Amino acid sequence: MEFATREGGHVVLSDVDVAVPRGSFVSVIGPSGCGKSTLLKILSGLLEPTAGEATIAGKPAPEAMRRREVGVVFQRATLLPWRRAVANASLLTEIGGRRGGGRRGQGAAREMLELVGLADAADKLPSELSGGMEQRVAIARALALDPEILLMDEPFGALDAITRERMNHSLLEIWARTAKTVVLVTHGISEAVFMSDQICVMGTEPGRILERLEVDLPRPRTEETIENPRFAEYERHLRSLLISGSAEGRS
Repeated sequence: MEFATREGGHVVLSDVDVAVPRGSFVSVIGPSGCGKSTLLKILSGLLEPTAGEATIAGKPAPEAMRRREVGVVFQRATLLPWRRAVANASLLTEIGGRRGGGRRGQGAAREMLELVGLADAADKLPSELSGGMEQRVAIARALALDPEILLMDEPFGALDAITRERMNHSLLEIWARTAKTVVLVTHGISEAVFMSDQICVMGTEPGRILERLEVDLPRPRTEETIENPRFAEYERHLRSLLISGSAEGRS
């Protein structure tokens, strides 16, 4: 799969081949400007590749998006400030689509808020929520669609280290309970190792997959996982790949 800009034909992604097994947790990591977010937009159907195609459960990505089979969580929660948490979480189901509509509506939103640990905050406005809580609402909003796949574009990047760590644990609990397929874009090496079954490492100029690394660490992932000697080995390997990939892109 490839993606090039129309202005000057700058190649953003080249020869990108990614297969995400159903129910798995896959992270995409790479230096700034390597096309991680562009890749996620293609998977979500928001952009079309200039060569090749992206499919979700056998359907072209744009069709899967129209059928509400793709949930997306962006870097910012982008909650509507005048809507309470439950109303924000139900927003996409209100828009409609096969998986939306009145049948699920606020019932699904409340169910997902409970899943992400915000049942008691359902009637709060965004101004009454912390940054981590806002992102939980955004995750609930995406899950309320009951999507086949959850795409996450650095959703915890703006959070402090402790909150981010807690959110990592929470997301893994949500993933284990829902059995959704998750693709997470992140800059965090440790985060990618801790969360993932597989890590796609990207290089720059043009954006491409340097390696698909299988993470063979036991689940559930806990604090003990970080103490596992293999955890540090994966970190060192990824750091080396990212440094060499960035240097190659600049040469």
